[in-house]
Amino acid sequence: MSFRVPICFLFLSLFLFASQISADESASEAKEKEFVLTLDHSNFSDTIKKHDFIVVEFYAPWCGHCKKLAPEYEKAASILSSLDPPVVLAKVDANEEKNKDIANEYDVKGYPTIKILRSGGKHIQDYKGPREADGIVEYLKKQSGPASAEIKSADDASALIGENKVVAVGIFPKFSGEEYENFIALAEKLRSDYDFGHTLEAKHLPRGESSVAGPVVRLFKPFDELYVDFKDFKVEALEKFVEESSIPVVTVFNNDPSNHPFVVKFFNTPNAKAMLFLNFTSDSAEALKSKYREAAEEYRSQGVSFLVGDVEASQGAFQYFGLKEEDVPLIIIQHNDGKKFFKPNLEPDHVTTWLKEYKDGKVTPYLKSEPIPETNNEPVKVVVANNFEDIVFKSGKNVLLEFYAPWCGHCKKLAPILDEVAVSYQNDADVIIAKLDATANDIPGESFDVQGYPTVYFKSASGKISPYEGDRTKEDIIQFIEKSRDKTGQEQAQGKDESVKQEQGKDEL
Repeated sequence: MSFRVPICFLFLSLFLFASQISADESASEAKEKEFVLTLDHSNFSDTIKKHDFIVVEFYAPWCGHCKKLAPEYEKAASILSSLDPPVVLAKVDANEEKNKDIANEYDVKGYPTIKILRSGGKHIQDYKGPREADGIVEYLKKQSGPASAEIKSADDASALIGENKVVAVGIFPKFSGEEYENFIALAEKLRSDYDFGHTLEAKHLPRGESSVAGPVVRLFKPFDELYVDFKDFKVEALEKFVEESSIPVVTVFNNDPSNHPFVVKFFNTPNAKAMLFLNFTSDSAEALKSKYREAAEEYRSQGVSFLVGDVEASQGAFQYFGLKEEDVPLIIIQHNDGKKFFKPNLEPDHVTTWLKEYKDGKVTPYLKSEPIPETNNEPVKVVVANNFEDIVFKSGKNVLLEFYAPWCGHCKKLAPILDEVAVSYQNDADVIIAKLDATANDIPGESFDVQGYPTVYFKSASGKISPYEGDRTKEDIIQFIEKSRDKTGQEQAQGKDESVKQEQGKDEL
């Protein structure tokens, strides 16, 4: 069971549309491409050490996204090679066994993974830019240049501080000293996520006190108070300030792509995530938003982040949480441990009251579940969230449980094999073969780590839980069950009776 369909980023991908790259290349063109360096275990370290700035793609030959990226990456490499100094792009086949140690060292968990390596590999940064050639070029030009751009005029400020970006600008009496150096260190650290600038003249900036001489960091943002100043120049304090201040009090999710970076930041926070879903054109929309924002102002400092989503743009969320449009307007809160809390058919006056009950621990967690089957007579039993405890934990049986997704090809191949296994155990009352649609049901508790489909676990009658990682054959699965199962009281008694009969047979002989 070593090969799984990865489901990393499934939750966020249901909210955001991934960029689609389409490009074809002929065999003759492929032969001419030489701009992207090919690295492997034999030359990787030596090559990286020679460069102050190099970009490395970790790919797998079978990966569709890697194939789509390849011509764009090559085109970008050809353009970047002509810069002075040139920007070097490289690639590593991370699926190749001899390169696995390199992939592990760089924490490669999916394909393609692109890393920016600085100072001979001493500093590593995730690539967070576009996947088409022109976008790659522009992003890497910026990343290979200074971390912070000097602002010498109002035009410089306008070019840097766009309408939909978060930009941190340091205002200094001189470009030296501890405060300036710490600001530049922050810019180097966070340059892949934010734009940075520095200036001697606050009058060039579009907002804020124009006569301040600093040192002060002014964060510009396209929401809430539009700018905020900060004067603690310890790097850790600066980083916390930028990260926290760059998240809106209420993040908006709709069809406007300029909001998507802030949606990403919302889901990347360690906080509990409160989401209000409503029809933005409904009569009660503005009243609900107003009450929700008031609550967000009150609770945002208590470990909760807030998002409001338009129903039209949030169908992925409804699928993920198992929500229904007749429940709108609704609030759902998700914790990092998977617990959820749900309030359907929300009225404006309910918002503050319900959130207070939630914070006081008076709201029962919500469990996404398909209906419990009225009949469950097939050899492979159907488990849903609402009967999970009864079948898996309270039955006192040995249970082999598959977590699957309806769209998963490997799950479809495994299904008839599990059917055969289940038929083999039809006359064994102490073994249950079962399956759970993990896309339609929450997985209760923390006993099962489901990172891909299919994932198969075995829970013995005594409660011992172990993953099944063997081959997907009827024989191997049955062998695993027999090795892992516990004998129940009935089986032990039968075994004892059989032993007595054998002993009696020996006496008669």
